[in-house]
Amino acid sequence: MHTVYLSLGTNLGDKKQNLLSAITEIARRIGPIKAQSAFLETEPWGFESPNTFLNAAVCVETTLSPLALLRKTQQIERLLGRTQKTILSPQQGSRRSLPTYHDRIIDIDILLYDDLHISTPTLTIPHPLMNERDFVLIPLKEIMK
Repeated sequence: MHTVYLSLGTNLGDKKQNLLSAITEIARRIGPIKAQSAFLETEPWGFESPNTFLNAAVCVETTLSPLALLRKTQQIERLLGRTQKTILSPQQGSRRSLPTYHDRIIDIDILLYDDLHISTPTLTIPHPLMNERDFVLIPLKEIMK
């Protein structure tokens, strides 16, 4: 079994129900939830929106590989109504890309997977921006004991 920490966020529709539905599907499709943070209301990060976010973190045990886990989280996002993922847009004068953020019904990010470090075009673990985001760190610290 592997120990995985996921970050959840939503800023559209019934936000509380979106998080509860995501947590139910994570338990059903990924593995048992070992810990769940309280829900935290936050302002949008990286873009302007009149809609605040509701965020949480969960600790899950899974037998899935990191890439299979990514596929499952994306499958859950689509199941719950997510139609658009963050897009990378070219940064002027650079080969690197900058994310373009937007409102979303649900977002599930893989933060940590055991002590694994991976960096591929598809997946980076630990999540590269988690230490810059209080909406990730506050719930994560709550469940990492």
